[in-house]
Amino acid sequence: MDEISVAQYLRMSTDHQQYSLFNQSQFISKYASEHGMNIIHTYDDSGKSGVTANRREAFHQLIDDVVSRRINIKAVLVYDISRFGRFQKIDQYGYYTHQLEMHDVKIIYCANPIAEVDNDYADFQLFIGRKEASLFSRNLSQKVFLGQVNLAGRGYHQGGPAGYGLRRMLVDENRKHKGILNYKEWKSIQTDRIILVLGPENEVAVVKWIYDQFVNSSKPERVIASELNRREIAAERGTKWTRGKIHEILTNEKYIGHNVYNRTSYRLKRRFIRNPKHEWIRCENAFEAIISPEIFLQAQEVISNRSIHLSNEDLLCKLSDLLKTRGKLSGIIIDEDDETPSSSVYRKRFGGLLQAYQLINYKPKHDYDYLRINSLLREKYHVFIEKFIRDITEQRCYVDYDEETKLFTINDEFKMSVVISRCFLNTTKKRWKIRFERKYSYDACIVVRLDSQNVNTKDYYIFPSIEVLERQLIFENVNSYQLEFYRFDSLNPFLQILRREII
Repeated sequence: MDEISVAQYLRMSTDHQQYSLFNQSQFISKYASEHGMNIIHTYDDSGKSGVTANRREAFHQLIDDVVSRRINIKAVLVYDISRFGRFQKIDQYGYYTHQLEMHDVKIIYCANPIAEVDNDYADFQLFIGRKEASLFSRNLSQKVFLGQVNLAGRGYHQGGPAGYGLRRMLVDENRKHKGILNYKEWKSIQTDRIILVLGPENEVAVVKWIYDQFVNSSKPERVIASELNRREIAAERGTKWTRGKIHEILTNEKYIGHNVYNRTSYRLKRRFIRNPKHEWIRCENAFEAIISPEIFLQAQEVISNRSIHLSNEDLLCKLSDLLKTRGKLSGIIIDEDDETPSSSVYRKRFGGLLQAYQLINYKPKHDYDYLRINSLLREKYHVFIEKFIRDITEQRCYVDYDEETKLFTINDEFKMSVVISRCFLNTTKKRWKIRFERKYSYDACIVVRLDSQNVNTKDYYIFPSIEVLERQLIFENVNSYQLEFYRFDSLNPFLQILRREII
């Protein structure tokens, strides 16, 4: 009997020796030998995260070789599901699997083989395995974040450059100094930590001069930057000074010795976000300050007072002048201009930038129709609440709705959450983004999916809380059976279950 030609895919990040490429290859070779298979191609991604397919060159090469028929194989052997990927969206697993299966190439997970027959149990095994793989990265990310929060609260620096006038100092577990870390140098011992210390005297002097010029000489950021460049005093790593770099020095609390963490987030390869101030982690007096708190507060007062004396009419005139000069407006454009108050001023005075734009007859090219739709969604939510409470009461049940938690408690024993999801249209597909709130615990969640016009209800999904593993799901018109299992055309089946008979 001829051996079956297969390829093997190996991947290792840095999570465990168990997953070394050698160990994976040895295990896969043994599996292939026992099942009459011949490994004719090897693809390996060393040191690559499985959370995304980005930068996994070997992974993409494998898919491309199969699709373009550059290789002739019947299967791809992988150590386990996590080596294929720890994708945070289940659809990503299906996407790449489908590409291979369309060309008659199966994926075989050697360490946790799943029955090859096409049945519901095998699909369920695969679904659970993929969930476990994605949750591992999510849980690990959460643990790492909590560890970083703990260290930041104790005054340790948690990544990123030190900043002009400061340096990163490596310390041991007893905070004993071990040496300055240069640019792109990192600690190598797990118990070591990093703190910020004063940089070279000339840089420290420049930081103090910047504050003096801004607070005592009333020079704006752009003028200070221009003077430093004219005197050929370089910024970090030999770069030129800009208004933004001066403003960063004037507003960052690390120059008064405070360690502030979690101002921004970019976890699990997802989009960059700026966190609200109440989520920041702060440790005051964590290291030696360059600037006194009094001078720092004076600088903040100067920045905030730039617009206090301006009337609403003055603010709008400055905004109109900036529009004529730049041809368009945005928060960044407003913040970069020395003659115009910051975008936050316009938000406070007029309730938002869009409201300010309307007052000067400026309509951004960006489509802000979503604001109108969000307002309609809030209205629909309140309408649904009233009807839902009425429907439950008609089943002879008692229901209580908590305005703060947005949870329904039925008969003092069952808690429910409700999510209303709007439809997003593009040129080819309709999509619904379902965002689950996990701040408060509940037993089940009802998802109300709106139609393509976001006017009427399309259908309902009822998820037990144990199945709400993702914070967000993306639905299409037709979804996998794992999701369709929870779909209903109406809430009647659910209400019938609640109904209590009078005895």
